Amino acid sequence: MWLFNSSIGRKVVMSVTGLALVLFLLFHMSMNLVAIFSADAYNMICAFLGANWYAVVASMLLALLAVVHIIYAIILTLQNLRARGKDRYAIRVRPKGVSWASKNMFVLGVIVVLGLGLHLFNFWYRMQFAELVGDHSIATALEGVAGPHDGAGLIRYTFSQPLFVVLYVVWLLALWFHLTHGFWSALHTLGGSNKKWLPRIQVISIVVTTLIILGFAAVLVYYYAQSLLVA
Repeated sequence: MWLFNSSIGRKVVMSVTGLALVLFLLFHMSMNLVAIFSADAYNMICAFLGANWYAVVASMLLALLAVVHIIYAIILTLQNLRARGKDRYAIRVRPKGVSWASKNMFVLGVIVVLGLGLHLFNFWYRMQFAELVGDHSIATALEGVAGPHDGAGLIRYTFSQPLFVVLYVVWLLALWFHLTHGFWSALHTLGGSNKKWLPRIQVISIVVTTLIILGFAAVLVYYYAQSLLVA
């Protein structure tokens, strides 16, 4: 099937899964912003999206999207390396109009995946997983966290730790670079390739990505600042 066997087909799969993940990030960012205005409201959302069947199914589908996206990223990267052959070792000057992010998408992707692993450990493991296995001590063992549904408490605990703050900042920066190129590249692959729309798509990708990252960063800064005031 061309969708899986051809280079264009693989790029389409990468684009569709990537755009789906961007939509999830928009939702996740919007949800997280609630934690700034009301910890109780945020915890209500966390309870609604706990170990309920619909949340578990959504988590499984999201994990599948991420795995497919990562696998195809590796396949396309290896394919590009083989196509370049010995030329990949040559010193190259970046062509005009080619962004730094586009030349380092795989490295940025590795940082994003590592950051995702950290995020899953800090939150999914201590929330949905803890509820699924019935071991609430995974969350309550942390200072100031009442249980798996206390998402605000987990955010407060995580972003009171300077090391986690630094790691998340690095992760968000890598995510910004990865998405600013990946978002418009996905739309370009799916048909937005004419000279009129391409510049617009690039601007849209920067605006949307920046809003997503600023939303996540706002939560980080707010809770880190709170921890400094309490200290």
